[in-house]
Amino acid sequence: MRRLCEPRLSRHKLHPFLAGHRFRKEGCSLHFYPCGDALPHGSVSLHHLRNEMGIIEEPVHFITPRFLEGAPQGKPNQVCLSPEVEALLDRDAVVAVGVSGGKDSDACAIAVAKHLDAIGHKGPRLLVHSDLGRIEWKDSLPSCERLAHRLGWELLVIRRQAGDMLDRWEVRWRNSVLRYEELSCVKLILPWSTPSMRFCTSEMKTHLISSALKKRFPQGDIINVTGIRRQESPNRSKMPVWAPNSELTRKGGVGITWNAIIEWPVQDVAYAIHDVGLSLHEAYTRYGLSRVSCCFCIMSSEADLIASAMCEDNHEPYIRMVQLEVKSSFAFQGNRWLSDVAPHILPSSLRSEAKQAKAIAAQRQAIEAEIPKHLLYESGWPTCLPTRDEAELLARVRRQVSTLLGFNAQCIDAVSVQDRYASLLALKEAKGKGGVVEQVASRQAELCFG
Repeated sequence: MRRLCEPRLSRHKLHPFLAGHRFRKEGCSLHFYPCGDALPHGSVSLHHLRNEMGIIEEPVHFITPRFLEGAPQGKPNQVCLSPEVEALLDRDAVVAVGVSGGKDSDACAIAVAKHLDAIGHKGPRLLVHSDLGRIEWKDSLPSCERLAHRLGWELLVIRRQAGDMLDRWEVRWRNSVLRYEELSCVKLILPWSTPSMRFCTSEMKTHLISSALKKRFPQGDIINVTGIRRQESPNRSKMPVWAPNSELTRKGGVGITWNAIIEWPVQDVAYAIHDVGLSLHEAYTRYGLSRVSCCFCIMSSEADLIASAMCEDNHEPYIRMVQLEVKSSFAFQGNRWLSDVAPHILPSSLRSEAKQAKAIAAQRQAIEAEIPKHLLYESGWPTCLPTRDEAELLARVRRQVSTLLGFNAQCIDAVSVQDRYASLLALKEAKGKGGVVEQVASRQAELCFG
């Protein structure tokens, strides 16, 4: 292995992602090798290298995905079955395979299609893709389309009518500001999804897909098929082959979820895809990601976030998301700021604002840390009336946070804080006793969780 000539590299500004990496020239291809596990592994876009480092542009060599490194050779595999799944397939139930463009859903669809052909299934079959909009990799929908064409199946594409995932986060932040100003929440609520609150999955995928399938197939049983595999995580290792699906169950038929390749190792996933002449998503083969989801996902590793930022298609949503970090003072992933992933992409003014946002976040957290836990709301409602001293503390905290973030908060003195808590406690007690109260209670719940 030899390095590119050091003097040549030192004359150019090194891309932050490539700093400290080893390079190798092989024929027409330039490969990079990360020096630490925290960075992604894969081939560099040579167009990007040319722009950042002055290196001549050459063809990109596609790499072996990192998740296949050291894995045994893949082999043909079969779907995982249960008596319940087989009974519905015998009744020619609707089979809907959720696809994202990622490897597991591709392999799942391929395996299920082969099985349905083998057993002579005559019911409807379709692929379903929930398009999250600007946050999607540009290759995700085309990848799903290539899969549908190869299988000869219909591809049903679903989109949220009220806006895409970026819209959802931005609207959530605006609602959060309103909640805070009205004292409908005690601490400021972040705009982002979290691992424990994945409304990006529940609202934007699961609910939309279930609604679309029920509308499309009002009668008959429905099998929702996923590409979940036990090898992926400790939580998924405990998941069953099938489970009842209450969202798909209705008077006209039952619904279940079938995890058809749950026992498969990753090498068999790759084998199934290549065996039918399809290719893996470019996120794996060109940018070295370990998984395909949103281009910047709340569940992504730091390595995957950095690798995703290498793709020019992802720069626009990246900048938009950093702007929301700045506006809200909440990092995208807990204490991990998206603005730190690829600061070279950001306009200089936004880099400065991101630095200020981190300082504001630290101040906000320190201020809100003074609030006693018993004064926080539970399920959107207070549990007690604050004392005079506690109300004074809450009022002071609200004044400081409002000034810090430029809010127009109400309830910034002790009396108004106590009055607001008392009003909400009365509504909580009267909840469900009258139509007007129910409407107000519903509004309060919406403000706290929407």
